[in-house]
Amino acid sequence: MKPVPPGECRQCWYHAHNSRKAHAHLGPREDCPECVDHMNNGHGSQIVPKNKSTWW
Repeated sequence: MKPVPPGECRQCWYHAHNSRKAHAHLGPREDCPECVDHMNNGHGSQIVPKNKSTWW
């Protein structure tokens, strides 16, 4: 799996790009409790920090 790019959420990235492994415990058409909680409560501190711009 690719590393999480700067500015992206670690959990969102994992659940989107490694979906089969992240959701293997779920039944057909069953919502992932982690994803639902994440959608309701936000990203928290899981955002990968962006690198400082060296432009200026």
